[in-house]
Amino acid sequence: MTEQADILIEEADWPIFGWIDDVRPALADALATGRNAALATLYRVEGSAPRGAGAQMLFVGPEASGYFSGDCIEGDVARHAAEVLADGQPQRLHYGLGSPWIDIRLRCGGALYILVERIASDNAAAAELLEYARERRQCTWSTDGIMQTVEPGDSPLLAFSEAPLHLRRRYDPPRRIIVSGGDPGALALARLASEARFETILVRPAGPESPPPFPVSQYLREEPADALARLGVDRWTAFVGATHEDEHDLAGCLYGLRHGAGYVGMIGAKSRAPGRLGALEAAGATQEELARLHLSPGIAGLGKSPWEVATGIIAEVMQALNPARERA
Repeated sequence: MTEQADILIEEADWPIFGWIDDVRPALADALATGRNAALATLYRVEGSAPRGAGAQMLFVGPEASGYFSGDCIEGDVARHAAEVLADGQPQRLHYGLGSPWIDIRLRCGGALYILVERIASDNAAAAELLEYARERRQCTWSTDGIMQTVEPGDSPLLAFSEAPLHLRRRYDPPRRIIVSGGDPGALALARLASEARFETILVRPAGPESPPPFPVSQYLREEPADALARLGVDRWTAFVGATHEDEHDLAGCLYGLRHGAGYVGMIGAKSRAPGRLGALEAAGATQEELARLHLSPGIAGLGKSPWEVATGIIAEVMQALNPARERA
């Protein structure tokens, strides 16, 4: 068995590579460092399965990102990925019901079909795919395993045709959350969002010059509305105002609502809701926009500690953004 597969199996005791759902950051790193990658795409599912069609894994040297079955097949996919990296020939894998590999069983009892293709470090389509992500534009990856192209626009998450096999896989802009504030609740929300693989931007007006003591995509010291206007918002962007100061958060909420943010929330006591709604209405917010605003966001009953509140808000944000990301 190859070194790549050996390393993946060694990591299977603690398979944190499966936390990664979007393989584009790993692909960007591979291209930037001149390394080839093997891209594995789950294009067909029969019966029950942990992941749906469109799930992906990326293999770069000894590193893996993503998962398909939660340890049933990942080691074998890594073995085939190493072969694809070596000879450049795509492979079609079939696991579960009707598979030629009867010694590899799926606990869920279904069947998975996977295409593995090599992505050279100078692959023009891969570079274009990453550029679309940087520009926060939708696109579709089209491939037969040998030739890849990227097309702009919306499409189903995954479509394929057989004989010969051809896949079309949609990519949306990365999920992003912009959190304003600097108290324990705001920091817990930003930390949890970062751990959940959101592109996380922490905004703290006139905050300390030193960044927060945990990784975020960006730390900004400006007004939330100014940050949103400069960054731009879209339906894959969430904004949560958590400074507890209306002078900062109301303008940020209004900008997010008016420019199509996928989720807009504002932390605070329910008793403050009427005044905040009135202020937004006076600033020109429509009733339709106000209906999309989450005041006192999160899931009731989880508790009031920073981590409990943050967990409820992240769950609500995921639910709001997922339809745009997972639509088939």
